[in-house]
Amino acid sequence: MTLADILALLPTIILAAAALVVILLAACNGSHGVVSRTTATAQALALFSLPLASDVIPRPVTSLLLVDEFALFYAALILIGGIGVTILSHGYLDGKLDRHSEYYALLLLASLGGLVLVMSVHGASFFLGLELLSVSLYVLLAYTREEPRALEAGIKYLLLSAAASAFVLFGLALLYFSTGELAFAAMQPSLEGTGRTVFLVGFSLILTGIGFKLAVVPFHMWAADVFQGSPIPVTAFVATISKIAVVGLLLRALVHTGGYADEAVTGALGILAVGSMFVGNLLALIQNNVKRLLAYSSIAHLGYLLVAVIAGGGLGAEAVGFYVAGYMVTMLGIFGILILLSTPSAEAERLEDLEGLLWRDPLAGSLWVIAVLSLAGVPLTAGFVIKFYVVVAGLSSDRWLLVLFFVVNSVLGLFYYLNLIRVVVARDAEPSDLRKRAIASRWNWSDGFVLASLLLAIVGLGVYPIPFIDLIKQTTAVLMTGVLM
Repeated sequence: MTLADILALLPTIILAAAALVVILLAACNGSHGVVSRTTATAQALALFSLPLASDVIPRPVTSLLLVDEFALFYAALILIGGIGVTILSHGYLDGKLDRHSEYYALLLLASLGGLVLVMSVHGASFFLGLELLSVSLYVLLAYTREEPRALEAGIKYLLLSAAASAFVLFGLALLYFSTGELAFAAMQPSLEGTGRTVFLVGFSLILTGIGFKLAVVPFHMWAADVFQGSPIPVTAFVATISKIAVVGLLLRALVHTGGYADEAVTGALGILAVGSMFVGNLLALIQNNVKRLLAYSSIAHLGYLLVAVIAGGGLGAEAVGFYVAGYMVTMLGIFGILILLSTPSAEAERLEDLEGLLWRDPLAGSLWVIAVLSLAGVPLTAGFVIKFYVVVAGLSSDRWLLVLFFVVNSVLGLFYYLNLIRVVVARDAEPSDLRKRAIASRWNWSDGFVLASLLLAIVGLGVYPIPFIDLIKQTTAVLMTGVLM
């Protein structure tokens, strides 16, 4: 490897080294504060190293990884989200557990897996990144092992994720059988002649595995139970960062393999999108548990996101980039409020736990309302620009039916989003047991800084999104102009 290769991979190298340092701190019984600060500092260093990597891109590092503007954009989102989850985790874990170091090492490794995914242009690196992300999540989901629900969440994710990995491996084997190559770009000729059938079967199996990771219908069975049973910071990581990594990989794979050229591929994605939108919204309407509601909401949002993926072209890729960024800051804001309201003995996850929050804690209540309005797509929030972008991308590619389903489901989602706001602004609610034990939110300067930053991002992306859109155009132009060989 040359110096330029090392610079291109510097963010991943920093995360890998930081994971080793945190493991050593665990062996030395490092304090919770030291470990969490070390983790956040390492993630910040990896984020600040992206400009150094940008000086040598686009650059293929062996045949497995391609570091370009597209990869660095998604890497930045993963690292920013990882910093937010790390800071919010400190307050959540403090007093809840007597072991913390391994948790942060797993967070770093999961983020590293995400970075490998968005840089992957080869089946081997794709599978390596996917497993590094997934195996870390197996443990994180069940980290509070004294709670039966956490163990159940970890086991369910383990079993279904292992099945998804098997589908991915079998699909990659079929593509290798068809082309003799595992590089994404080398799979394009398989779309012609007799190789098309083998390509479609292999690609369908890979989409099945990716569908499990994204929790799109009909591969969504694990989502609600895993969201409800896992620790809230881990739920936030699964709902945002892990899905950003997989979406980035999916978009690159569709472009490099030429999957967009086959209507069977986009048609299959369209079926997944429509099913996810309707099933996610309809099941969310009947939920009383906030974490389960957010799980089904995330399924619906992945359906919305797939509309932008299917649209393809430069505009579709831009819509996907804006969507994942806006969705990340919105969901992290919502889960951040739930973390503030939780105690070491009980989590704030029921609707009644949120009753009257706007009057009990005006700041937390206001943040909650703004974040939920963003999920609903109300103007002056990031969510509105997201949905407008998806509609424009869908119409530009003549996906009229998908856009119609998108609009119908957006209206359907308003019902349960408005209910989340109604509960928070209720004045005459009877305090629940959790609220009687902890009426005030557990604020500290670090959590406040993270939530204030998320609020600014939600509003800023909704009020003045042009600079961010220009950035996304630069990153997606490299992806859409062709494959670097």
